[in-house]
Amino acid sequence: MTQQTLPAALAAYAAPSGRPAPYELLADRDDGTVVRCGGSVAKAHAEDTDRDGLAVRMRIASARALSQVLLQPLRAEVGHVQGRPVSLWPYGAPVDPHRPEDAPWEPTARLLAALHQVPLRRLPGPVPPMRGPAKVARALRRLAAAPDTGTLAEAGAVRAAARTLPAWARGEAPAPAGGVLCHGDLHLGQLVRFPVPEGSWRLIDVDDLGVGTPAWDLARPAAWYAAGLVDARTWLRFLDAYRDAGGPGAGPPGCDPWPELDLAARALTVQTAALALAKAAREERRLEDVERLMVDACVRIATLPPHLEPASAS
Repeated sequence: MTQQTLPAALAAYAAPSGRPAPYELLADRDDGTVVRCGGSVAKAHAEDTDRDGLAVRMRIASARALSQVLLQPLRAEVGHVQGRPVSLWPYGAPVDPHRPEDAPWEPTARLLAALHQVPLRRLPGPVPPMRGPAKVARALRRLAAAPDTGTLAEAGAVRAAARTLPAWARGEAPAPAGGVLCHGDLHLGQLVRFPVPEGSWRLIDVDDLGVGTPAWDLARPAAWYAAGLVDARTWLRFLDAYRDAGGPGAGPPGCDPWPELDLAARALTVQTAALALAKAAREERRLEDVERLMVDACVRIATLPPHLEPASAS
């Protein structure tokens, strides 16, 4: 008998009957395959996922202390489908990518501030490290393995920008001790409304959740602002909402946030540019405009002094 495709098997896992059911394929990437089946969403995590770490992260996501911050799973336990670790979630309505003017910048900032202020002692443990630096390391490995990037000037600029980071921010050494609960991979695709269609915003995707410096969760918006992808008004709306909600990762209101944010923003710029170059090389195409802006930002970062001290884990 022919084996089901992974998406079909995920749909059967998500269906109340446990049998084959209609589904919608939401994502199918190296880092995960996601299907919707009615009001449930099943995600097959990457084959190389740290399964013990994922199990802890699922228990953390189920904690009452995070019920107003994270979308909570339908099951706290990790399942398995075709040898892949699988998590099961309620369906939430995502941010509309075609309406950037409606992007929930302030709600996102308030959710991050709340996440960063949850006492770690109230969570199932041991809480693992946030995986943001590991994603930087993975992006640099993909760049190194991509065809024809070894001699590209752009690839050299990305590697030079990476050398301005301390080893821990490149995933080459343990992160500084201490920190707060961080999402680890924050962008607007990590939010949904639940219950649909007009429920409250919740953060999703706990693969990188863990203890770390809170600035990491602010780094992608900060990097976009620094690269010219987000306008000053939007950036300040986000920053002010985070600070007003008590977020610890950008300094107090009224002060310069960049001493706190610079290191993490550099790291996310390197990660984004490395992935962009690797993808363009695989697809044998030129960089798109947004990708070019991130690579250009790495050219500028490469001229800056290196970060010799670890970022403060507020």
